[in-house]
Amino acid sequence: MRTKGFVYQIVLLGLLLWAPQSSAINFETLVMPGPLTKNHAKFEEKCENCHTSFKKESQNKFCLDCHDHKNIKDDIQAKKGFHGRIKNASTKECKTCHSDHKGRDEDIMRLDPLNFNHRMTDFRLKGAHLKASCNACHTSGKPHREAPHNCIDCHKADDRHQGKLGDKCADCHSEQSWRQQEVFDHSKTDFPLKGHHKKVKCNLCHADEHYKDTPKACISCHKINDTHQGRYGKKCQSCHTERDWKKVKFRHNRDTKYRLTGAHKKVQCDTCHTGPKLYSKKKRKQTCNSCHKLDDVHKGRNGVKCQDCHTTKSWSGTDFNHDKDTKFPLNGKHSDLACEGCHKGGVFEEQLKAECYACHKTQDVHRGQQGKQCQECHNEKGWDNELFFDHDITPFPLIGQHAVAPCEECHISNEYQDASSKCNDCHEQDDEKHKGRLGDNCAQCHNPNDWKAWIFDHNKNTDYKLEGIHDKLDCHLCHRRAPIGGKIRLAHDCYSCHQSDDIHRGNFGRHCDRCHTGDTFSDIELQ
Repeated sequence: MRTKGFVYQIVLLGLLLWAPQSSAINFETLVMPGPLTKNHAKFEEKCENCHTSFKKESQNKFCLDCHDHKNIKDDIQAKKGFHGRIKNASTKECKTCHSDHKGRDEDIMRLDPLNFNHRMTDFRLKGAHLKASCNACHTSGKPHREAPHNCIDCHKADDRHQGKLGDKCADCHSEQSWRQQEVFDHSKTDFPLKGHHKKVKCNLCHADEHYKDTPKACISCHKINDTHQGRYGKKCQSCHTERDWKKVKFRHNRDTKYRLTGAHKKVQCDTCHTGPKLYSKKKRKQTCNSCHKLDDVHKGRNGVKCQDCHTTKSWSGTDFNHDKDTKFPLNGKHSDLACEGCHKGGVFEEQLKAECYACHKTQDVHRGQQGKQCQECHNEKGWDNELFFDHDITPFPLIGQHAVAPCEECHISNEYQDASSKCNDCHEQDDEKHKGRLGDNCAQCHNPNDWKAWIFDHNKNTDYKLEGIHDKLDCHLCHRRAPIGGKIRLAHDCYSCHQSDDIHRGNFGRHCDRCHTGDTFSDIELQ
């Protein structure tokens, strides 16, 4: 069932559609909710300036298009300013906040200064601005949106810099107080503040409010702090940092091609850098000898390459390994020798021979007769230590009793080659049984195991076989005197030995064996 209000709306709608135009205005005035505000009074009989019949949603367009409200429309579209920050501002009706038809004296803006949220504007109030009165920024008679946003507009009289730093006060100062200057971000300049510079007052560098073309070189401000008195140049930042002059960032190992190791780590810069300037076009020599020439105990004999033997830890310690770094390892007594013991001249110029004889020629008790291969008998532990010589490689190998005989029994002097290899030269003694009658070739009968252990086969080793009674005869019965020239030459016929036994007095000739046998002269066996 329809309500009475709905019926009245139908009736009014019919009247509007059928009524003449002239009477329509009177009707609109008749149904108007109330008088317009003083500023809108001129539109009171011109409803079409703000309203379109039966199109309620178009009313905002009239509001925003009229006189100076275009800036509000732009704010809403850009979502800035007070109106642009209102939720759903693009669809919200203006009359929700600014309703009219409530009389000539109605305040359509309805601005409550005490409860107004300034965060809804483009200028948020912070610090001392929160305590400032609205009239201090918003001049009476001007729209609130026209209040200046730049610091200098309000605080020009407070600018003690007198405009020398421009009009961007916010770069240094904050809303808390003019005296607080930490807000300025010096890192955005071409000279970021680091270390101690952060705590320095501005006027220490910017004297007399001078900010343009301020020098950036360390020496410009710290020349009085330069303990080097200019010797190290003007690039203080190469070694020092903003933290502290005493803390040096320069790393010799990282920033140069000359690494400091060992004792060099503790050396003061001036010890090596003694010239008038640290940085010079002339390159400083990096050889040990250039600094340590006076410390050279070798007096230059070993050249200038000290690092080949010595280290930076200490001069007394050397890392030169003769065993690995040369072809001549030092063993035994050689390991205790001083370098000068062998290297009489320059160590890099003199080419020493590795043979023993090259150094020990004057100590050769053999006078060169044993050759120059000393190592065949001797070793580095000492000339008399663990002597070894393989006698088997000589023409006279040692076997039997010779193997255990002391060397000096045969080698009376140190000229070992003088020793004879003949048995008789060593064994020719007064008690020699044969008295030389069997020659000097003792080895024909005897061997080195023992003089008594001898074997001689007269039948095989000579041209004269011993048969019969001859086989039992003592050698000396035939070999009565020493042979001439050492070689035994005895006649083979019987008569040469038995001439005194010949009862025939030579009448039957010298060949006794034609009648007699070797067993006895009494036996006769004619052939």
